Amino acid sequence: MRKLPHRTVTLAAATALTLGVGIAPAAGIAPAAARQPADGIPVVTAKVETPALFDDEAGGGSNADDPAIWRNAADPDRSLVIATAKQGGLRVYDLDGRQAQSLAAPAAPRPGDKPGRFNNVDLVSGLRFPDGRRHDVAVVSDRGRDRIRIYRIDGADPTAPLTDVTDEARAPFVFSADQDEVNDQRTAYGLATWTDEDSGRSYAVTSRRHGTELALAELTATSAGRIGYRVVRTVALPSSFPLPDGTRWTPCAEPGELPQVEGMVVDPDSGELYVGQEDVGIWKLDADLKVDVTDDDELELVEKVRSFGRPAVYDPATEECVEGADPGYGGKHISADVEGLTIWRDPEDPKDDGYLLVSSQGDNTFAVFDRDDDNEFVRTFRIGAGSAAGSPDGSEECDGAAVTGAPLGRRFPHGLLVVQDGRDTPAVTDPHGEERTSTDFKFVDWKRVEEAADL
Repeated sequence: MRKLPHRTVTLAAATALTLGVGIAPAAGIAPAAARQPADGIPVVTAKVETPALFDDEAGGGSNADDPAIWRNAADPDRSLVIATAKQGGLRVYDLDGRQAQSLAAPAAPRPGDKPGRFNNVDLVSGLRFPDGRRHDVAVVSDRGRDRIRIYRIDGADPTAPLTDVTDEARAPFVFSADQDEVNDQRTAYGLATWTDEDSGRSYAVTSRRHGTELALAELTATSAGRIGYRVVRTVALPSSFPLPDGTRWTPCAEPGELPQVEGMVVDPDSGELYVGQEDVGIWKLDADLKVDVTDDDELELVEKVRSFGRPAVYDPATEECVEGADPGYGGKHISADVEGLTIWRDPEDPKDDGYLLVSSQGDNTFAVFDRDDDNEFVRTFRIGAGSAAGSPDGSEECDGAAVTGAPLGRRFPHGLLVVQDGRDTPAVTDPHGEERTSTDFKFVDWKRVEEAADL
């Protein structure tokens, strides 16, 4: 793989390594850090969970998805977790998991158009403004409107730390040609940010829903304090793959859909972008997207999902894929979908030591890989329910994840891992007795992960 020349990249997801995190009420703290089940995969428990979010009419389509960790350097105890809630916009939590702020997603531009729907969030530390000022910002992929939105972070304001500073006049569609195409919702989906310290320029990489494209957008601030962006380039990942038996394999999907990417993270020291193609595996490439996708040295498939190469046919009657026999071409450590990707760096040796953590959504585990060039597999662990009364449940069907090794005051002195829980329990029912699907975020003391997984 081509290395960026001595490129030091500050990435939000990697800024999330250096940033803070929130968590649910202190009453949810569980005394047991981990346990070892029969299958040998260590189980780690969360300290805190955030209030439940509901993806239904009563809940406003507020489905928890992706977190980022902002570390308050002046007062680490007042660090924040910034998270997407789909049509519910953004939620900001303190380190006790209490909601500090809620920001709505944008309304539809016209009747009949799609409204804002936030998917992923990442951070830029010290975005440079023309007058020399620097601000930390949260960057969000707006899947509903095919745009990127930017929020300035003010840690001194505990009730409204985020302010929308998106320059509407300089916030074009990322992938779509016009509003009609936006309404088809093949739009901005996954997102990771980074800053090239050689040039001082900050970027967001976004993926496309139901497609394989990635887009690089440069963030640009104005003297008026607004932030816009321009799309620099796009590249498309493969959608079909050669198999050892001489055939080609394309992951099964609904007609017209290609294997999409959501989870992404940039290594802030190497400038390498890791992307999770949900039904395929984990790719590694240069974050500037100046790559030849046909060159294995420039586009490396680090790990395949277990079902890679397994034939399947889409059944329109059931709207499901009917799988055939597994030919055994897949990987060993991730069950589709590949979801949240995040990088942990050793705060004492950040340039040399660290791990890539990946949500293996299909079996409710997290796979750990070395951060070095070989990206060797290290360990798998789960986040499970605590045994004490009132303690948080585990994480299932996890979408987004963020981690930091930096100390976050007295609550998380060894760092923090935040993960989405796609099936929060106990179950909640509506007035008609129907179960409501609830989601939230779990905050896990990184020390617990280290001890349980022997990292």
